[in-house]
Amino acid sequence: MILRPFLVERTSCASYLFGCTSLDQLAVVDPHIDLIESYVETAAAIGSPIVAVFETHVQADHVSGLPALVERTGATAYLPEHAGVDFDHRALADGDVVELGNTVVTAVSTPGHAPAHLAFTVADRRRGTLEPWLVFTGDSLLVGDVGRPDLHAKGNPEPLARELYSSVKKLLQLDDGVIVYPSHTGGSVCGRGLSSNPFSSIGFERAHNEALQHTSEDAFVSALLVDLPPAPPQQAEIVAANRSGITRMPA
Repeated sequence: MILRPFLVERTSCASYLFGCTSLDQLAVVDPHIDLIESYVETAAAIGSPIVAVFETHVQADHVSGLPALVERTGATAYLPEHAGVDFDHRALADGDVVELGNTVVTAVSTPGHAPAHLAFTVADRRRGTLEPWLVFTGDSLLVGDVGRPDLHAKGNPEPLARELYSSVKKLLQLDDGVIVYPSHTGGSVCGRGLSSNPFSSIGFERAHNEALQHTSEDAFVSALLVDLPPAPPQQAEIVAANRSGITRMPA
């Protein structure tokens, strides 16, 4: 299996090219519109095509690159069920599996940052086990924080904060050694205390992530709803663009 991270410093967004090179099946998770050429050029250098594009949720802080990348490569688009988008895609529910040769991707329902949100665990058959090796957590579990629950909450973030508590607990059932690859890094408006380290592990987050140290759901929710940062600029327009599948914000 191969894995290549892509970071956008301007918006502190992270996306990933990964998959099986022995059977020539690559995928991108949470692609950024500004990096379409980079994904395509990297895949070409590797010598394997991009056959799948995954979105963990409808993004609120930047225009997604999924529609443009699908158009460019002919890949299949995968989004959470009930994502509410207006373009062709395959909807994934909790436990659904997508096989990319020897790379096995399993959808994990993790609502909270958004009502429709998935994490993706990844296993590699060539390691001799289908136990997850890594997890793409989207905006659920971040390095040093968790995702904010208000951006998709329509003015009532508490129910989503409670869903996020359950989602994070589900992710913490993974083994300590599972590597965490989130979709945002330090400086993102999608969290408050994100580390500048872009990657982590389940065990490290379990021990050191302050948002995970609360002993009850009520304490977690109360802390999560305090001092929320301002919403991303043009949030409504960005969400509308990502639901419609356009590839550029209107001028």
